Amino acid sequence: MALDGNARGALFMVIAMASFTCNDAFVKSVTGELPVAQIMFVRGAMTTAIVLAIALWMGALAPLRSILQPAMALRVVAEIVASLTYISALGAMPFANTVSILQALPLAVTLGAALFLGEIVGWRRWLAIFAGFAGVLIVMRPGPEGFSMASFFVVASVIGAATRDLCTRRIRRDISSLFISLTTAVSLTLTSALLIPVTGGWQPLSGEAFFKLAGASALLFVGYQTIVFAMRVGDISFVAPFRYTSLLWALTIGFLVFAEVPDLWMIAGVAIIVASGLYTFYRENRRRVKGVAQACEPRSP
Repeated sequence: MALDGNARGALFMVIAMASFTCNDAFVKSVTGELPVAQIMFVRGAMTTAIVLAIALWMGALAPLRSILQPAMALRVVAEIVASLTYISALGAMPFANTVSILQALPLAVTLGAALFLGEIVGWRRWLAIFAGFAGVLIVMRPGPEGFSMASFFVVASVIGAATRDLCTRRIRRDISSLFISLTTAVSLTLTSALLIPVTGGWQPLSGEAFFKLAGASALLFVGYQTIVFAMRVGDISFVAPFRYTSLLWALTIGFLVFAEVPDLWMIAGVAIIVASGLYTFYRENRRRVKGVAQACEPRSP
């Protein structure tokens, strides 16, 4: 039986979240063996090769001057910050905790849109944003000494990813998502190559680590493409909440692969983050529907 647009969008979103989370698991499994910059370089080089081959085949390349757009340039910088800090956090925090905190990203994007893009956010969504960030604090649980460096890493990754997503909204529509992905992959690879000498130098790359990073690269590409498909074939208000299926993958992988057992505090924090995010999606959908209805109202001449 054929699936309608929303069902296909939800399926693509579930696949994207599974791909991203399994990619994270592969990356975390080699953080004890390789420096962050080397991980980024190896994975980035493989991702670049995949994206470049497909972009050439589909004729999706754009003029190089497109990279000089302020939105594109800032997006690249934000992606580099998000990747560096997130992989660092993966190596220093429990897997499920890191992925859970990243679920605050929709709330951070909503906050950024209100502060920097002039988007109107009502008091209910402001409360949801603050509640979601309170959930993040519960998951991180800073001790008497304050936040650990790992906590700063994961918060910085959320800020970087939110900046990346906000910049994506400002990139011209005639630039394909494949070209944006290619630009990002090349920039990440070049930046990480420059950082390798100052982060411990090149370490021996075992066959196991190589194949894990190859798998991470393939999964990263699948995730990038399926999340674009998800947003294009389904209604965002219906599809977006399915991003939280990544938590199911994270908790399962954390338990089976990394022997992590979530405690009650973590479960409570995750529940608050998810509830806040779902409520934010709900309020955003209501606002959008109300705006469309008002635009369609007949007006007197």
